Amino acid sequence: MKTIKEINQKIKKGEVVVATAEEIIELVEKKGVKKAAQEVDVVTTGTFGPMCSSGAYFNIGHSKPKIKLGGGVCKLNDVPAYAGFAAVDVYLGATAIPDDDPRNRVYPGEFKYGGAHVIQELVRGGDIRLEATAYGTDCYPSKKLNTLINIKDLNEAVLFNIRNCYQNYNVAVNLSDKMIYTYMGALKPNLGNANYCSAGQLSPLLNDPYYKTIGIGTKIFLGGSIGFIAWQGTQHNPGVPRIDKGVPKVAAGTLAVIGDLKHMKPQWLIGTSMLGYGVSLSVGIGVPIPVLDEEIIKYTAIRDEEIYTQIVDYSQDYPQCRSRSLGEVNYTQLKSGKIILQKKEVPTGNLSSYSKAREIAEQLKSWIQKGEFLLTEPVASLPNEESGYKFKPLKERPII
Repeated sequence: MKTIKEINQKIKKGEVVVATAEEIIELVEKKGVKKAAQEVDVVTTGTFGPMCSSGAYFNIGHSKPKIKLGGGVCKLNDVPAYAGFAAVDVYLGATAIPDDDPRNRVYPGEFKYGGAHVIQELVRGGDIRLEATAYGTDCYPSKKLNTLINIKDLNEAVLFNIRNCYQNYNVAVNLSDKMIYTYMGALKPNLGNANYCSAGQLSPLLNDPYYKTIGIGTKIFLGGSIGFIAWQGTQHNPGVPRIDKGVPKVAAGTLAVIGDLKHMKPQWLIGTSMLGYGVSLSVGIGVPIPVLDEEIIKYTAIRDEEIYTQIVDYSQDYPQCRSRSLGEVNYTQLKSGKIILQKKEVPTGNLSSYSKAREIAEQLKSWIQKGEFLLTEPVASLPNEESGYKFKPLKERPII
């Protein structure tokens, strides 16, 4: 048994032993669970892929004379931002797009620019055009503002993503006879391809399936800098069927994460255009897992061939909210480049970058080894399957 406090003391002394979620697999196979748990103090994980439920909030500072953006209209590089907080606080969603974007009127829409691209430009250090109109008050008399803002000049610039890091996810296919465009990418007709989006054995929540060490307040790698888990993510759904080592057979837990945008790197926050669907933000996240006991080391030694997920039709079943699986497949099969479905060989593609996930896990490992990153004790656990917390989909409603 170890504690996070003891592990942090080893980090400070330069005595900590860290392994990535890839390295721990070989170590456990070579030395066994007990010996690996004694030797290794931290296992690092990583994931990098499009995560739509992302965004950032800013305090832009006061103009002279002052303006109250709340109740008015605010745009950043023509992308609408939400200003319904107060005078100069705004939130920019990653999926927001300019009013004049043709969307899917010209099908499939290209969605070349949106909130995610603005966030990446800000992190890169570029100037962003802010245009705002307000109704004016005695204390905030200005009714218009047109200026340039830069991340260096903002009082606060905070990445706050309300649903990231899905714990497992669907494989998307298309059973129809026409091409369809989804958040899982373009899907060719008649099982022309199968897309998935996960780092598999490197993915954070698959290495701590019951959230034994990952909780509210956990310090993480976020966007190339340090962030924190703020809460469970939206649609967090821990009470799903699981197989060996706690692996959920369907999408389960999610994380809400937060961090200082001013210290992040543009290569880990990338504006992403999804043909025919919209804009998303590709986010880099890495979570350290303290090895407190042998049970945790067993979870972190999970292999791709042990992680199964469901194949789902995105032409009819997914849009109509039909919970039907066309079959199960593991991540070793997915990463081979092809799977067999309905007696047909179907090529696979990953929207998540495994090489980037590996890079994140290695970077986090390096920070810990150098004493630049200490672990935090979660202030509260994430809801688990025993807590009764369950995601409730909206029931079918009559059209009013």
